[in-house]
Amino acid sequence: MSLKEIARRAGTSVSTVSRVLNQKNYRCSSPDLEQRIWDIARELSYVPNKAARSLKAGTGTQKEARPYRFDLFLTRFPSLDQDLFFRELCEDLRKELFSQNCLPGKLLTLPQISSILEDAGPFSKEPPADGLILLGKCPSELITPLKGTYKNLVGIDRNPTDFDYDEVVCSGTDAAVTAMNYLISLGHKKIAYIGDCSYEARYIGYYQSLVSHRLPLDYSNIFPTGQTREEGRQMMKMILEKKNRPTAIFCANDSTALGVFDCLKSHRQKGYLPSIISIDNIQESAETRPMLTTIDIPKKAMAHHAVLLLLDRIRGGHREAVRTELPCRLLPRESCSYCPQ
Repeated sequence: MSLKEIARRAGTSVSTVSRVLNQKNYRCSSPDLEQRIWDIARELSYVPNKAARSLKAGTGTQKEARPYRFDLFLTRFPSLDQDLFFRELCEDLRKELFSQNCLPGKLLTLPQISSILEDAGPFSKEPPADGLILLGKCPSELITPLKGTYKNLVGIDRNPTDFDYDEVVCSGTDAAVTAMNYLISLGHKKIAYIGDCSYEARYIGYYQSLVSHRLPLDYSNIFPTGQTREEGRQMMKMILEKKNRPTAIFCANDSTALGVFDCLKSHRQKGYLPSIISIDNIQESAETRPMLTTIDIPKKAMAHHAVLLLLDRIRGGHREAVRTELPCRLLPRESCSYCPQ
């Protein structure tokens, strides 16, 4: 299927379609258009040029007579719009799959995965994809049936698990410690936390940093959320109502921090501008005013290693579960400053 047909159905130019599908670093100005292009490409089973040329010339091996297809499972949220980190990671995965002459399959949520597992079997209407990429932590009760259906699994997350499948991770605990150490180096001692607190590595890194620096753990400065932009906005309103406010706020992800910025813009209070830091380094974090200080999670590298692990397992390169851990890094920007004495 040609790029021209995808462009016709998407209502855009062939050059735009080519950039979206074939250039790893390209970001379309319209996320909706980019998503539409990917959906049409999947629907038409578009094959990357390199793979198509190989098949046409007869140079592909028997094992690789067709491109491998991998489904994506968004384990936590019902939509990519609720977690911008995984939205960008999903884009990186699709481009990485194409660069490896593979096809991105369906983007699945928990209800859809449950339906697939119920229908799986010898009389299933649709053959399963060659593998499944899990975006986030998978519910433990699904691991065995998923491995029975998909055979080849790889997970991508900020936190490692003890599950028996390949993983590419970037430690949420290390990211949180990096963020907290930076705030403390600026003289902040009263630091609020906004994010998930239930067995969450970023929360563990938060309180471990307080303990290691002999700072008190003030539960009135801890705001449990599901880590969405709207919850960040709501929690910041609560902070503004406090008499004894924190001088700095550590958000578990950039989406939460964007909500904090939204609240501060609409509820300006003279003389109070806390330092704000978060984790992820999504594209929008560099577009805020002030620019958001964040901890970079290497999404492109995680996508690259996840696809390589899947291909290596399919081709018999390894059998035991492999965990690849990548480092995070601090991106100091304008949203953090020295604590006023």
